[in-house]
Amino acid sequence: MIAPRMSIPSLRERLASEFPAALLPLWAVALLLPFGRSAEFGALLCLAGCLMLLRDPARREQLRGRWPLFVALWACYAGAAAISAPDAVNPAKSWGTVLAALRLLPLGLYALLVATTPLRQAALQTGVAIVVGFWLLDAWIQAATGWSLAGAPEAERLSGVFGAENLKLGPVLATLSPFLLIVAQRRWGWRGLAAAFILVLVPVLLAGSRASWFAFGLVALVMLWTQTRRPLRFAAALALLAAGFAAAMVVAAHGSAAFDARIQRTLQALSGSQANVDFALAGRARIWQTSVAMIEAHPVNGVGVRGFRYAYAEYATPGDAFVQPDGSGAAHAHQWVLEVLSETGAAGLLLWLTGFAAAVRAWRRAGETQRTAAFAPALALVAMTFPLNTHLAFYSAWWGLLFWWLIAQYCAALAGNAPETAHA
Repeated sequence: MIAPRMSIPSLRERLASEFPAALLPLWAVALLLPFGRSAEFGALLCLAGCLMLLRDPARREQLRGRWPLFVALWACYAGAAAISAPDAVNPAKSWGTVLAALRLLPLGLYALLVATTPLRQAALQTGVAIVVGFWLLDAWIQAATGWSLAGAPEAERLSGVFGAENLKLGPVLATLSPFLLIVAQRRWGWRGLAAAFILVLVPVLLAGSRASWFAFGLVALVMLWTQTRRPLRFAAALALLAAGFAAAMVVAAHGSAAFDARIQRTLQALSGSQANVDFALAGRARIWQTSVAMIEAHPVNGVGVRGFRYAYAEYATPGDAFVQPDGSGAAHAHQWVLEVLSETGAAGLLLWLTGFAAAVRAWRRAGETQRTAAFAPALALVAMTFPLNTHLAFYSAWWGLLFWWLIAQYCAALAGNAPETAHA
């Protein structure tokens, strides 16, 4: 009797199984991040996917129990913007930002339709890790040779695939590093985690964004705790991690004059003088002082979302170098709490805090499987929003899109282990 031949899946079938085509619109956002507003194409694909899938009554029913968390979080974000718009310093800009927030809804709804199972989340996160790994390879080549796919680096910072005119390599690598670290740890254990950590550390340091150094350090601490789980083991591992950070900084300072200049500038803050602190913070102390003046003048609903630059000159101290001849000033507050308070007031901050509370409550109520699936985007969001740091503008088109892309994944992962139909 001849034994039946086993069916061996082809490479195409294996790839289709591990990386389903339905996830491509979500991957597209990450893939297109280095190209500025091109990342919006991913959001457009998510919108098209929603319109196509929701024609099916079964899909609409599937979405019914999944959307509340994402829509509630979006309502807090968009609601804060809407509250600030009626008496904004630049009503057209503020109302335009409110309307632009509508494009973020399809990100979450599409993720809730196609990426709620642990397998789909794992596939999505592996795809993001591959993209981040490619950016890191390009950054290492630029560090070694001075060139990347986007050309030469910026004079003081490694710029990688983002280019010398778009210095966002550090913030994006620090924010998305959990995807690479977690995928490496799950596939290769602590050795994979250690290798991925080193792979990320050097480009983040050379990218020169001190906020990114802090954010990646926070990610490293959380990942270290997940590996140790015991105070004594954590303390020993933390000492080893600190030594590794210090060694990397010494090597980077000796190998890069630009990095050494960033360290020396940072150390100026230790002198204690206001001028040196402001210099060490690249002028942010003046921006924060001006934002506080805005908050005092507009405590309820702020100067209007994205109105910071238009109100800046009125509240800046005389001689502030950020004030431009056309009357505009610094683009945003460089710290999300001050951004929300100055642009949307106490009412806006209350809505943001309500959203944070809802997100934490959803995490606490989720099962272990859902938490595991949501861990990568959750840690990325913690690194992105940790309040004791400086930040990009969360109501800007590019950083806001990345923020909501992560929230979409977080909400989809916590939505449960619901099965997905074959045509997804």
